[in-house]
Amino acid sequence: MTKPENTDHIWARAEIESPCIKICVIEPNSRLCTGCLRSIDEIGAWSKMTAQARSAVMAELPSRAGQITKRRGGRGARLK
Repeated sequence: MTKPENTDHIWARAEIESPCIKICVIEPNSRLCTGCLRSIDEIGAWSKMTAQARSAVMAELPSRAGQITKRRGGRGARLK
């Protein structure tokens, strides 16, 4: 049996990768994803955005962390 050819190069793209970390939960007040900090509109439009628009979103993401409110429930609340 021969080893299959590596085809990773087929999927490689010269574009800005999505900041998605597969923790897709939209915080209701800010309407931002708690995983990647993008808005619902940005997530939906990402594949159609220009490289310049994607760069602008990526540059803004770090400043959005404070817009997400912390949950009061869950494991952390039970342990207190």
